[in-house]
Amino acid sequence: MKALTPAQRLIVALDINPTQTVSYSAAIKSIYALAEKLAPSGVVVKVNSVLRYAGISMLKDLYDIGLYTFADLKLCDIPNTLINDGWFLTECQPDMITVMCSAGVEAMHALKQILGDQTEVLGVTVLTSLNENQCLIIHGSKPTDTFQKLAIMAKEAKIDGLILSPQELGFLPYNNHLSLICPGIRPAWSMVKGDDQRRVMTPREAIARGAERIVVGRPITQHPDPIEAVAMTIAEINQGLTDRA
Repeated sequence: MKALTPAQRLIVALDINPTQTVSYSAAIKSIYALAEKLAPSGVVVKVNSVLRYAGISMLKDLYDIGLYTFADLKLCDIPNTLINDGWFLTECQPDMITVMCSAGVEAMHALKQILGDQTEVLGVTVLTSLNENQCLIIHGSKPTDTFQKLAIMAKEAKIDGLILSPQELGFLPYNNHLSLICPGIRPAWSMVKGDDQRRVMTPREAIARGAERIVVGRPITQHPDPIEAVAMTIAEINQGLTDRA
C-alpha cells in the first residue's frame, strides 16, 4: 500500500447535476467553489462529465487551487486513438485517469506508455451500477467472473491500478501489486435519494478489506456542509485502517 494520509484515500467525485443550476457556467462555478472549499482538507477530486464540457484545461485550474486531480474519462477505443488521447492529456498531466479494461490489453498499455509515471492509469472493471443480471447481459458472465477476467487484462497491460466494486475486493485472481480504488461507497451516515449504486459498501468496510482509496460523490457534494461530510468520511476511513491493522 502507498504511504497515503487518510484524506488522500478519499476521492470526492465532483458530480454536480447541471440541470439543478441556472446555466452551464453556473454549474462550472459551483464546481470550482466546492473545489476551493475542499482543497485545505487534502482530498483528491474526481471530474468526469464536466471535464468533457469544460475541457482538459480544467485539470490545470484544479491543480492551481491545490488539489490532486482524477480525470475519470473512462477511455475506451482502439490503441491508436488512446495513444492520441494520452498525447493530448500530457499537456495537463492528471494525477489519475481511467481507461476501460474492455478496451483491451494493447490499448491500455499504449495509454500507459504515453502518460508515463506521472499519471496513474486505472482500469475500470465492472461498473458499480450493474446488478448480476445486467452484467450477464452485457459481459456474458457474473460480476465476480467478469471482474477477474478484466483484472488479469489490466495486469498484463502493466497499468497502475483497478477501479472495482468493493464487493470484488476479495476476488483478485493474483497476488496484487495494483492500486485498488473503489467507487460505490456510501458512508454509514449517508442516504442518497434515488441512488443508482447497487453493489455498495461503507468506507470503513472497504478500507478494512484492502481498498487503497475510495470514491464518494453525492453523499458529500449534496450534503448541507461538504466539509463536515468529508470529516465524517475520513473518520470512517480511519476506522477501516484500524480494523485492517
